[in-house]
Amino acid sequence: MQSFRKELFFHFDTRRGLKNITPDVKAALAESGIREGLVLVNAMNITASVFINDDEPGLHRDFERWLEKLAPEKPYSQYDHNGYEDNADAHLKRTVMGREVVVAVTDGRLDFGTWEQIFYYELDGRRTKHALIKIIGE
Repeated sequence: MQSFRKELFFHFDTRRGLKNITPDVKAALAESGIREGLVLVNAMNITASVFINDDEPGLHRDFERWLEKLAPEKPYSQYDHNGYEDNADAHLKRTVMGREVVVAVTDGRLDFGTWEQIFYYELDGRRTKHALIKIIGE
């Protein structure tokens, strides 16, 4: 069995941002040379998410509205966590959206269902963050 590790780095100038990282994951898979196995992609910061869904702008706006209803950013005083940083909402949003995804690799390709894509979702930006790609297999 082989393993391959690669990090992706992100910097969003806004508090929240969404990026389709499927092309980056496919490139890492090609670089790894692994033909059969599993790909793990996870956010390496507690206020970011990696998830799989459709790459449709209306859906992306729906995520924003839905998450803001569940855990509104303001008023900051509504959260016990807020003190040094005002990012409690980002922690809660990450819990809902998830930390990582695992995708099967078959014949050197990501084994996706229809419309599936991998996204990195920054929930407390304006600084550099990263995600890990770990590929294992043969």
